[in-house]
Amino acid sequence: MKALTGTTSDGRTVRRGAAVTRPGREATARVGRDATIYQVAARAGVSIATVSRVLRGTAPVADATRSRVLSAVDELRFTPSRSARSLAEGQHAANGIVFPDLSGPYFAEVVLGYEEVAAELGRSVLVLSTHGRQAARQMVMDLASRVDGLVILGRTVGDDVLADLAGRGLPLVLMARDPVASADTVSSENTASARALTAHLVHDHGYRSFAYLGNTTTSRDTSQRWAAFRSVLREAKVPVPRAPTPCSFDEEDGRVAADRLLRRKRPRALVCANDEIALGAVMAAEELGLAVPDDVAVTGWDDVMAARHSRPGLTTVRQPMRELGAWAARRLHERLAGDASEPRHEVLPTQLVQRASCGHHQKEHQ
Repeated sequence: MKALTGTTSDGRTVRRGAAVTRPGREATARVGRDATIYQVAARAGVSIATVSRVLRGTAPVADATRSRVLSAVDELRFTPSRSARSLAEGQHAANGIVFPDLSGPYFAEVVLGYEEVAAELGRSVLVLSTHGRQAARQMVMDLASRVDGLVILGRTVGDDVLADLAGRGLPLVLMARDPVASADTVSSENTASARALTAHLVHDHGYRSFAYLGNTTTSRDTSQRWAAFRSVLREAKVPVPRAPTPCSFDEEDGRVAADRLLRRKRPRALVCANDEIALGAVMAAEELGLAVPDDVAVTGWDDVMAARHSRPGLTTVRQPMRELGAWAARRLHERLAGDASEPRHEVLPTQLVQRASCGHHQKEHQ
């Protein structure tokens, strides 16, 4: 008998009298780029974690199970995305980095170094700036719940918070901070370079009157530099300032602090905790009609771009700001990849850079 054709309600053409096939789950599973790890797991009859283990080869899987998973991957033409891998592994595919502040060239350089390496390693980055808020602890704990590991710069939170995070098994890398718990650390060398800078001012230029501008209570780096500065002055039998002149690490605070100091008394040299304070101090001196370095010498720390192009050029200590962030990103990645070795405590070298702001030299650094 001749078969007649007809159209079903969903638009398919079938033979009348023949069974109308209805699409099942497997038939409707999307393939290619739209296929998901859930569909692969459902077709193979396994969990998404098992799919991940088969695709990554990270743990033993029975041959029969492996065969089913690979067949499902082939049939669905599945290509695992980063988000799928992260879901299967219980990870976020993101790292967090915590700063006390984000303003200024120092933090910008550290973030840039971190992000460049993190991008190469396929990691997203969530950045948190605490700005001295009272809720800093909760802000950091909230971020920790959304990332696979944390990098923390300076004294943004207390040691108790770091110990709590380490106790939960969260990989930690600390920048410019003393070691805490099981965390890796990376910092720049401070003591030797601060001694070299101070000795240059005392012995090469003959200065005998000093002031130190910066806050030594909130920064490990600054407190180390202050201690080395005082040590050299004592050794040279030069009067030692009783305390630093406190100010924040920005140009305007440096200008205000230097203006107040230079109006009250006039130290022959101002040693500043960073380049931004120093650039503000140069501005204050000029506003008071003082010549740098003939009336007052000024030095900084970091060697940011503005230090190289200011007039006079700023004597400073060059530290590898971008490499600080890059090292932290690489080390955190190693921890997330399974490195369970003892904590590493890396100290990156720094370099005295002599320019005209502290006095005249036969040859100056660029």
